[in-house]
Amino acid sequence: MIRISRRKFLKTLGLSGAGTLALGSSYGFAIEPLWRLDVTRYALTPPGWPRGLKLSIAVIADLHAGGPAMPLARIEEIVEATNRLHADTIVLLGDFSASHKFKTRSIAPRDWAKALSELKAPLGVHAVLGNHDWWDDLSAQRRLAGPVQGRRALENIGIPVYENAVVRLAKGSQSFWLAGLGDQLAFIRSRRAGAWRSFQGVDDLTGTLAQVTDAAPVILLAHEPDIFPRVPARVALTLSGHTHGGQVRVFGYSPMVPSRFGNRFAYGHIVEEERHLVVSGGLGCSILPVRMGVPPEIVLVNVAA
Repeated sequence: MIRISRRKFLKTLGLSGAGTLALGSSYGFAIEPLWRLDVTRYALTPPGWPRGLKLSIAVIADLHAGGPAMPLARIEEIVEATNRLHADTIVLLGDFSASHKFKTRSIAPRDWAKALSELKAPLGVHAVLGNHDWWDDLSAQRRLAGPVQGRRALENIGIPVYENAVVRLAKGSQSFWLAGLGDQLAFIRSRRAGAWRSFQGVDDLTGTLAQVTDAAPVILLAHEPDIFPRVPARVALTLSGHTHGGQVRVFGYSPMVPSRFGNRFAYGHIVEEERHLVVSGGLGCSILPVRMGVPPEIVLVNVAA
């Protein structure tokens, strides 16, 4: 029998733990955010969804374009992978730019927009803005008004941006509505050190849904999922991003989620009172360029009765 001293055992255990921590850190900073690209699929039937209307929606959320995690080549890879899904429509859920302090390279809005211009779908590509699209435009912050640079960049390459606006689309003989909500955290109203920042949104849920003029189903695009408790049953499906799934997720739990509801709307397919919400884990990084347990993902939602 081989005997090992207590001191040697603890030293070996410490080295093993340090090695595991280093390996985990390397994976979280270098491998998962830079090299993985998943396609996460959901199939659902909201109450009252029209029989015979089979709709596939590809979702791109939270690109945060910029180095090191989201260079132009990575965006082009995401575009190609999304096009290969052959979805009926593609929706972009905001936060196109990166603003975290560890960003190594900036990408101008015209450049990431040009890459996104290659997205193709029979029913078009449609976008809403996220909080970082507003926060990164200092001129818009001073004016307390848009349009922000990201919106202009998208519209210049032919992708419509919806801010409290709707569009009626048709697949075959059946129609549905896309409703795009203005961002809920658009303006930073307080930056006091040591205090919670306060925000002012440009969202108008009631005014947006008032533009729907018939009984066709409604799909709501809302960057932040925190609006979901206020979404009426009239909306068949809400699609959101923003949370990144917490960027670190262990056994279905995210220690830190940028939502006042915590893990309630952190990630995935959520059903409350027969209302459906899908929260994408997104593609890029915010605050820290790290992902662990929630790899970058393109979401494909298939809706059918």
